[in-house]
Amino acid sequence: MGFPKISFRVCETRHCPLFRYGDVFQISGIAINMESNGENSFINTTMVHSPPHRGACKILNADLTKIIIEYERADQIPDCMISCSGCTGSIRLEHFRHMVAAPEFDGVDDQLGGILHLLGNFSFFKSIDHHNLNSVVKYFKVRTCKKNEFILRKGDAGGFFYVVVSGQVDILNDAGIPISSLKAGEVFGEMSLICEENVGATVQANCECQLLYIGHNHLKAILQKHPALQNYFTRLLAKRLTDSNRVRSDDYASGMIGKLEEIPPEALFQTLNANHKTGILTITQLLKGTARFSLRQGALIKATYAGAKNEAAFYEVLREKHGRFKFTPGLPPEDFDVPEIGYFMKLLMEGLQRIDERPTPLVN
Repeated sequence: MGFPKISFRVCETRHCPLFRYGDVFQISGIAINMESNGENSFINTTMVHSPPHRGACKILNADLTKIIIEYERADQIPDCMISCSGCTGSIRLEHFRHMVAAPEFDGVDDQLGGILHLLGNFSFFKSIDHHNLNSVVKYFKVRTCKKNEFILRKGDAGGFFYVVVSGQVDILNDAGIPISSLKAGEVFGEMSLICEENVGATVQANCECQLLYIGHNHLKAILQKHPALQNYFTRLLAKRLTDSNRVRSDDYASGMIGKLEEIPPEALFQTLNANHKTGILTITQLLKGTARFSLRQGALIKATYAGAKNEAAFYEVLREKHGRFKFTPGLPPEDFDVPEIGYFMKLLMEGLQRIDERPTPLVN
């Protein structure tokens, strides 16, 4: 009894010396009726048809032969994934009753071939027609990053567009604090390439992660060739701007980090007070050094600056025009019961009045 040909396709490779992603195997079997001592028995023999110019693998042939032996008919074989038992490398194969032809991935190295089966889940590659995927994928390379490795640094010249394949990367603000994270399928680095500007934020590996990356010239080439990707980046840039504005608004609302040139001291203190923030505000790069303020539910309980303390320190900082601030939530236990310096609005009005009453220098 003949066994019709069935197909398996390589969907993942890991250092396999013979086969590549997308290779298709066809196997067929013949059941031979053997009669011995009046009893019938069957011996299954199989033929494994490897892809052209790929050679043969005895280990894989044995693994596929088990499929023929286990099932009597081709239509009994379920859609499944099988793994080669391996030599120096390994592959995974998929079987479907109605297999759709796989795109040809010419010139794809082993490292990239091992993750190509994941790309269909990523929004960037979903924007590309199935049959044109090869013309885009061939430009990408794989990068593996260790935990805490810096991938991009703010201010550097933009050079690559990245797709997170596995793991997670963090976007850091100027203080080195993570403000957002990107996981598998998400992208970064496109803003500096498309806008032709320096990198706008530092990106660091949160854990060991794997990335796909592509250079500026190749990215530009595929954008011109695939209009769908232009629409993808238009939507992405719009989302980036929306997220950036939201983060900026949240930063101001929490007083987490910023510059006095963008938000003056009186507005900064009012924001923290109105939002009932509890924590420590540190202002650096002032004319007389660094100022430090402790707040509980928006009320000032401690203040130091240039040798001055409490009200005097607060009034002095209100005069400052330049500096960088950082608000860190939380107070040490010993500050929980420290009394307020004074009623906040009264302190603020007094400080602003003192600024207005400062004598104006005489001009000859």
